[in-house]
Amino acid sequence: MDPVQKILTIKEVADQLRCSKTHVQHAVSGRLPGVPRLAHVSMGRRKLVRSDWLQDWLEASKLQ
Repeated sequence: MDPVQKILTIKEVADQLRCSKTHVQHAVSGRLPGVPRLAHVSMGRRKLVRSDWLQDWLEASKLQ
């Protein structure tokens, strides 16, 4: 595992997933029925997602 993990903003996650920022915000807040919540860190109003958390979430979402 790489000791320095890439930290992504909501916009960067949306760009990687090719979806809207709103859709990613719904995933972060758990408002997507049947989809697990996307792990994140809150820094004030800003939400940040580690790249490995995004990959884990994609794998978990694939299984459902």
